[in-house]
Amino acid sequence: MAINANEVEHVAKLAKLAFSKDELQKFTGQLGEIIEMVQQLSDVDTENVPVTTHISNSQGVMREDKAVPGTSRDLLMENVPQHQDGYIKVPAIIDESEEA
Repeated sequence: MAINANEVEHVAKLAKLAFSKDELQKFTGQLGEIIEMVQQLSDVDTENVPVTTHISNSQGVMREDKAVPGTSRDLLMENVPQHQDGYIKVPAIIDESEEA
C-alpha cells in the first residue's frame, strides 16, 4: 500500500500540523517506508509461535508491601516553628470571621 502526499497532508491537518512542501515530501517517503515494514510483519508465519505475555522469566521482583513504622511525630515536630496537639500551626489564609 503506497501512501501519497494528500493522505499525509490530511493526517497532518487532523493533528493540527502544518508542513512545508519539502517536509511533506520527506514525511510521505518516511511514512511509506514505515507502512512497508509493517506489511512485511504481516507476511511472517506465526502459526505455531506461542503467545508471549512476558519477556522475562522473573517472578516476584517487587518487595512485599508491608506497613512499617515511620518517623515519630515528636521528632518531626522538632523541625516546625509552631505546633499544637500534634498538628503544625500555620497562618490563616482565609479568615471567615471578616466581612467581605
